[in-house]
Amino acid sequence: MTLDLTAYSALSFDCYGTLIDWEAGIAAILGPWGRRHDPSLTDEDVLVAYAEHEAAVEREEPATRYPDVLREAFRRTGGTLGFPVTDQDADALAASVPDWPAFPDSADALNRLKRHYRLIILSNVDRVGFAGSNRRLQVEFDEILTAQDIGSYKPNPANFTALLDRAEQIGAAGRLLHVAQSLFHDHVPAQAAGLPTVWINRRHAQPGWGATPDPGVSVTPDLEFLSMAAFADAVDAAFATAGDG
Repeated sequence: MTLDLTAYSALSFDCYGTLIDWEAGIAAILGPWGRRHDPSLTDEDVLVAYAEHEAAVEREEPATRYPDVLREAFRRTGGTLGFPVTDQDADALAASVPDWPAFPDSADALNRLKRHYRLIILSNVDRVGFAGSNRRLQVEFDEILTAQDIGSYKPNPANFTALLDRAEQIGAAGRLLHVAQSLFHDHVPAQAAGLPTVWINRRHAQPGWGATPDPGVSVTPDLEFLSMAAFADAVDAAFATAGDG
């Protein structure tokens, strides 16, 4: 499908995996921990072991703050791999979100996109964690919706209901485009809610799903780009062409 990128007035974004390199952030804690117990473990090994546990904690305990989700997911990952997770280990992951790096193209792309759209965050973290990440992204979002605000975590449909409600409040109903990396957390539930989606396929050069669970169902995003920079280029080109017309 081809979308008219000039037909939208707002973009909603997943943050972690799309704008912030959450796999690098998680692996910075879990990788060294895993290799203390088994030197052969790669970062990808521990990310794959971790992925289903974070999603399970978020599903089972939707009101839990994200730092506590991280602690419990880490402990469950230790159980899966057969390695102990100390309170110090768990606390290190819980406190690490503000240290997770932004992808190199995120800040520039967001500032270019802000010339054309309102920008909305729909993120599976708490307000404190996102505030740390927002400083790395160097842009002012028009609306911020976190799991803490909503009381549940994506892919829960309630998160996308909250997003659509906010879009209506700001006059963007029917003109909202959702942008995300995770098929599991974002594209499947967003499309079920009737939203068109853009896939930022950050893992295009890597096999498997990494820290994100397999979506479990077939889903086809409306557009796909390999980076935020490529998406921003396409948007700039679309608006330039529309202006020429």
